[in-house]
Amino acid sequence: MKYVYLDYAATTPMDPEVIKEIENHYRETYGNASSFHTMGQKAAQILENSRETVASFINAKTDEIFFMSSGTESDNLAIKGVAFKSKERGNHIITSAIEHHAVQHTCQYLEKQGFKVSYLPVDEYGLIDLKELEETITNKTILISIMFANNEIGTIEPIKEIGEIAKKHDVIFHTDAVQTLGKVPIDVEEMNIDLLSASAHKLYGPKGVGLLYIRGHGVRKGWGKYIEPLLHGGGHERGLRSSTENVPGIAGFAKAVELCKRNMKEESEKLTKFRDKIIKEITENIEDVYLNGHYTKRLPNNVNLGFRYIEGESIILSLDVEGIATSTGSACSSKSLEPSHVLLAIGQKPEDAHGSLRITMGRYTTEADIDYFLEKLPPIIEKLRKMSPLKKGKKYMFDPTYETDQHH
Repeated sequence: MKYVYLDYAATTPMDPEVIKEIENHYRETYGNASSFHTMGQKAAQILENSRETVASFINAKTDEIFFMSSGTESDNLAIKGVAFKSKERGNHIITSAIEHHAVQHTCQYLEKQGFKVSYLPVDEYGLIDLKELEETITNKTILISIMFANNEIGTIEPIKEIGEIAKKHDVIFHTDAVQTLGKVPIDVEEMNIDLLSASAHKLYGPKGVGLLYIRGHGVRKGWGKYIEPLLHGGGHERGLRSSTENVPGIAGFAKAVELCKRNMKEESEKLTKFRDKIIKEITENIEDVYLNGHYTKRLPNNVNLGFRYIEGESIILSLDVEGIATSTGSACSSKSLEPSHVLLAIGQKPEDAHGSLRITMGRYTTEADIDYFLEKLPPIIEKLRKMSPLKKGKKYMFDPTYETDQHH
């Protein structure tokens, strides 16, 4: 049976060149990068070379890159680190209603510690309002944390404009770019980004490796001025993140970044073509379906569709029987029976939010994969709707009395 993987937003397969790079370092660079002997210093040099590769990809300085174990750790360190370091200056944080749980739950934790958090609403496409953002800033605001692109619906936020507002009011700006790095260009200088989180396994690198970019010059000199470490120990990563560095994994991350730098433009064009083909074919040929997220301000590889009267989990399981891997949203919360907080935030009714399907493509997706998916999906939707008690007695979109929502 043909197998088609369309869940790249959850994780990506490692590129063969990345696997080779990691294997080489497991064999040859097994020293501790903190050791003074030759093997340790060789590992330290690989670490710094990797830092330089990643830094150049986002127009950062080499010493502004700190390696983490994941995007989640990076988000936690950025937000908690700023909050705990700046609590005497202020206690107000601004974020959005559609952040990944790594940001959302961190902010909720800080609320229990006495911090005030404003969760900005979004419009029907998942975009924040820049005017509302600026009006929410107070003299107690210490941090703005807005994701670069949403992991469920793919909407890309106006990051440069957010950065300009943060800079104007001397507020630190953090962005979760886990879904973005390697898919669209990022320039931390041009976009006025102070802190940026990313993860290797979202761009064909290994799991268990992430990064935190920390602006180290300009208005705020040195990370120690506004980041409180969460881990204490041997003083690794210049005292910010104690733990022996995973040198093979970090080298794999750097190799993955190097490959993305080489292939990003070509891959983006290919995936945008596939994305738009899926949206067009499905919305034109299946009833009671709508696109979640912005039509054009979205990641090139992301399609999120809502199907009325059926549950997304049923669609996923049916597609899986046909050898097609998809998801309903974030893999981190896929075991939850609660409707997606992202879909609720863009105005979905709870019953409609349960009917979402996320299709995310990547480097190894082919046109034949897309055609196979488009062939198998319509009969699955038809079959599930015939079985669905939700559809019985419902009015249809072609009925003039049917109340359409803002997503159409």
